[in-house]
Amino acid sequence: MFLGLEEMKYFKLRYTLVIGVIVLVAYVAFMLSGLANGLAQGVRQGVDQWDATSIILSEDANKSLNASSLVMDDLNQVEADKKEPLGQYAGALNKVGQNKDVDKINISLFGVTENSSIKPKLVEGRYFKNSGEIIIPQNLVDKGIMLGDNVKIGKLDKELKVVGITKQNSFSIVPLIYTSLNQWQELKFGKIIEGTKAPINGIVVRSTKTNDIKLQDTDDHLAKYEINAFIEKLPGYSEQNLTLNAMIYFLFVITAAIIGIFIYVMTLQKTSLFGVMKAQGISNGYIIKSIIAQTFILGVIGVLIGVVLTLLTNIVLPSAMPFELDSMNLLVYSIVLIIVAVLGGVFSIRTVTHVDPMKAIGG
Repeated sequence: MFLGLEEMKYFKLRYTLVIGVIVLVAYVAFMLSGLANGLAQGVRQGVDQWDATSIILSEDANKSLNASSLVMDDLNQVEADKKEPLGQYAGALNKVGQNKDVDKINISLFGVTENSSIKPKLVEGRYFKNSGEIIIPQNLVDKGIMLGDNVKIGKLDKELKVVGITKQNSFSIVPLIYTSLNQWQELKFGKIIEGTKAPINGIVVRSTKTNDIKLQDTDDHLAKYEINAFIEKLPGYSEQNLTLNAMIYFLFVITAAIIGIFIYVMTLQKTSLFGVMKAQGISNGYIIKSIIAQTFILGVIGVLIGVVLTLLTNIVLPSAMPFELDSMNLLVYSIVLIIVAVLGGVFSIRTVTHVDPMKAIGG
């Protein structure tokens, strides 16, 4: 340890460059991690907010909420602690009085019953109780839609009034609006259908145990999915995570290679020094420990600076950017980066053990 620290103090520029490389790689890895997590939350946030156990969809929907087609009567075929009918709509919203073509905002909309247990908590205003009322998330407020505003969604001629605001919420990356099932039907089908045959897309189930959920399905048209399995099937969710995580893993490999090359080259430059040390009776083990300690210190310093830069960047990023840091991910990736930095230093061990003291000092 002492030997490694003294050398780093003496060759400041050389080791500053190594730390700089680690900082850049760590910074990119942490930023990609935040972006991956932010995009994932943008896709699934509305589903997570349900705090649900399972979801019931039509059997032929392939776990797609939008493709599922059920009716209110299907609620009677589901046995669970809590079961909530749900309708889903995707479209565009624009504020009344603004340019229709320029100011449209893509949104997702969930239709639920007035007393539904899966409605998000409000931070301002009230829940919908009359026709033509909606509640919007904070991320729509950030785009200029305010409490009391009238908006139009899709091809519906009727104006909808914003009566409540929830904290930031999204589904499939776009802001998530809630309204009544009747209003959802009018949006999606152009009319309100009352009674047991009223259409819905799914049934959200909340139960203490998944096994407690039973389907009394005589014609096998219902399918029960655990909520995590449903999330994995959300459009683009798995593919997006796989792509960004693969980039992060490649960065780990690149880090090991870069550190390995740096330390190896510097080890070759110190061959004569190692020869003198061996001639003085200093063991291979002591030299190897110094190299490993040195790379560990380089890794820790580089990763810590990378973490600080990432946290500072997070402060200045616009709220519209899907970026969310996860403390556990930061910790895990920091540890992995330090480990791969040390592994990079391990590549030089063979060179040290093969140094001949006589040849190294010109004997």
